[in-house]
Amino acid sequence: MKATLLDLRRKTRRIVEAIERNETVTLTKHRREIALIVPKKDAKLSASLRESPAFGIWKNRSDMRDPAKHVRRLRQGGSGGL
Repeated sequence: MKATLLDLRRKTRRIVEAIERNETVTLTKHRREIALIVPKKDAKLSASLRESPAFGIWKNRSDMRDPAKHVRRLRQGGSGGL
């Protein structure tokens, strides 16, 4: 199913029903695809995402070991986030 951002706002129930029918929803903005809404039950796609080269890209970064601390540092602004 394809839906625009306006559809997402005005026809949320229809979109949720499509997701519950195990359909993937492609979200568009100005006729450009910007996102996919994938049903959680769809394990096949989830497995393929885990195999993506981007999955776990920051797992070895020492500054990411405590996500809450990292986010606090980012929110400080200035040079505290870098």
